[in-house]
Amino acid sequence: MTKLLLKLFVKNYNDTKNPKVRGAIGVTSSAVGIVLNLLLCAGKAVVGLIVGSVSIVADAFNNLSDASSSVVSLVGVKLSMRPADDKHPYGHSRWEYLSSLIIAFFIILVGIELIKSSIEKIINPVVLEFSIITVLILSCSILVKLWMFIFNRKLGKSINSTTLLATSTDSINDVLATSAVLIAYLIGYLFSVAIDGFVGLAVALFIIISGIKIVKETISTLLGEAPDKELIDGIVKDVCAYPNVLGVHDLIFHDYGPGRRFASIHIEMDYKLNPLISHEIIDDIEREVLEKFKVELVAHYDPLVTDDAELEEMKVKLSNVLKDIDDRISFHDFRMVKGNNHTNLIFDVVIPFEMWDNREELKERISQKIQFEGKTYYAVIDFDTTAFNQNE
Repeated sequence: MTKLLLKLFVKNYNDTKNPKVRGAIGVTSSAVGIVLNLLLCAGKAVVGLIVGSVSIVADAFNNLSDASSSVVSLVGVKLSMRPADDKHPYGHSRWEYLSSLIIAFFIILVGIELIKSSIEKIINPVVLEFSIITVLILSCSILVKLWMFIFNRKLGKSINSTTLLATSTDSINDVLATSAVLIAYLIGYLFSVAIDGFVGLAVALFIIISGIKIVKETISTLLGEAPDKELIDGIVKDVCAYPNVLGVHDLIFHDYGPGRRFASIHIEMDYKLNPLISHEIIDDIEREVLEKFKVELVAHYDPLVTDDAELEEMKVKLSNVLKDIDDRISFHDFRMVKGNNHTNLIFDVVIPFEMWDNREELKERISQKIQFEGKTYYAVIDFDTTAFNQNE
């Protein structure tokens, strides 16, 4: 069914990296969500009012909320597809993250309203009348929502959409919520007990928790979440595979929404290599990363001195010093400036975040340990974090 819908409404639907295709997939998902949720809402509302079930009526309002969320998703997709302009040179893709937040707030609001109705039902319990139509409507809803979960999750993963993944989470929540309502309805009929309000309360809490989870995940992305490790490793591996590339460091990502990712990286190359050749290699790297990973990369050229025996010896010694302190520590951009009375060793030290507040102590320990063979060495250290530096 998913493939059939994509064939009908999305041209070249397999080209998921294409922004237009990506937007069309998002629109298709939203349209399907609006139609199905409105149908489910109407069916449940009628049945819930007839049998007097607060949990069924609440479940109907949950579907109405889902339809509203699909409208928000549709608007978010449309806005995120707008091209870059003078005020927003990085595009509008972050609208998709904002629409995820709005959907999450809708989910939480429905949960709060359901809590109110459920508490009233707990205070004034009523045993529900049995209706085979009610059972059929609720069973049908479970099947439809299960399909919508699979549908949105598949599309969300294919185009890396936080909005569609949030919608899929909401769908599986509805499967569990409606299942609980159906079970409560059957138990109430079979054993003549009024548990409708208690089940409604449990469903409400479950809905609120799922909404809060989506809020936390979306805010984390907006704050600047670390990129996927597989993506980082892939870029580092490909860059280091180029001829004359000796190493990389300071790989920094900026995420402006799906399809709008930027990065910068420092590439180490032999200083004796013709600058024109180095520039050509870096240009090739930037083009390949954009084509293969859909990341706009800016590369900084770092020339390395490779024919100074003392410098190479000191690099080895420094590596051993850092390993003795903590094997998670590394370094890059190593240089030596020799003077009459002492030599400056200039380098960047890469440390985990938990060591960040101990930089002065680390600097002192490193400075004490780099005194070799009666010579005087001064350490000139800048600190980086492991978040931007991967072992190549």
